[in-house]
Amino acid sequence: NGGGLAEFVVAKANLTVIRPLEISAAEGAGIPCASLMAHQALTDSAGLKLDGTGKPTNILITNASESVGNYAIQLAKLGNAHVTATCAPEHIDLAKSLGADEVVDQTTPDGQALKSPSGKKYDIVIHWGEPTSWSAFEPHLASNGKIFDVKPTPSSIKAYALKKLTFSKKQLIPVILSCKAENMDFLTKLVKEGKVKTVIDSKYSLSNSEDAWAKNAENKIFGKIILEP
Repeated sequence: NGGGLAEFVVAKANLTVIRPLEISAAEGAGIPCASLMAHQALTDSAGLKLDGTGKPTNILITNASESVGNYAIQLAKLGNAHVTATCAPEHIDLAKSLGADEVVDQTTPDGQALKSPSGKKYDIVIHWGEPTSWSAFEPHLASNGKIFDVKPTPSSIKAYALKKLTFSKKQLIPVILSCKAENMDFLTKLVKEGKVKTVIDSKYSLSNSEDAWAKNAENKIFGKIILEP
């Protein structure tokens, strides 16, 4: 569940996979839980086929600077989706390097309005950004577009219930992470094969973890902060 720092932990066997030698310890440490959340939102929730056999899909990924967004871009491109991402201006080139087709500076009016530069309507939104009102999303959704909120708030849950009650084709759906070893194994294989990568912003010593927390608090990172023994 995160939130703890230790040299050793106890974990259930059915929630673990063996790290291949081709994946460094730092890369492996960055895989959960961000890749699991991105994978669950795109596949289990949104129904995207990562083998590219599904219909053409336009996807918006908000706050792509953070690790869930990093993985979501890469996984969505495996599904041959057209990806629009929002991120901090200093990270635009990095988001493009992961495969994003369009990247919007989230500090600009267009970025805050979630507008696609090409004017595309979104079939799927993976929302990992700050709480955003339904009215901001709605004009940019396709006729049956769906928002998958991976950081749900009381207001987003209320919006979900309202859209269900009114039988709206456009919906906002909260996503709660469900850890599964088979999904972790699948994602680990993708990293091993070089199809997906763990983006590491910086590394810190475990004995110097306060500096890592300070770095995290800056909200200027791109990818994972890794602590090493």
